[in-house]
Amino acid sequence: MNLPSTDEIIEDLEFLDDWEQRYQYIIDLGKGLPGLSEELRRDEFIVRGCQSNVWLIAEQKDDRLLFQVDSDAVIVQGLLTLVLAAFHNKTPEQILAFDIDGYFKALDLENHITPTRGNGLKAIVAKIQSIAQNA
Repeated sequence: MNLPSTDEIIEDLEFLDDWEQRYQYIIDLGKGLPGLSEELRRDEFIVRGCQSNVWLIAEQKDDRLLFQVDSDAVIVQGLLTLVLAAFHNKTPEQILAFDIDGYFKALDLENHITPTRGNGLKAIVAKIQSIAQNA
């Protein structure tokens, strides 16, 4: 999976003039995710607390955590890409040390997504951090 860095995402969003363009950029990022096959879209992989269905699968390879994600909402796919840019293919220590709140603040997300989407995003981050904590 070829993801942009968090710095690249921040720079790209700062370059765009308005939030309509930024939403489109986030949606386009999500279109780059491979998604999950139907057989992997199982209840055991659903992240609770999200408005849309979100599936998250974690795998540890060597000392790094790899994530597969999917959602049934295109904007959420994009938000998942933002999260993966921060956490995918990182060590548990890197995941736990990453300032996700500072990253989201730099993206100015909380002022531009609905509270329910914001809660879902927090649930996804909490799930990944929990996986890292237990790795």
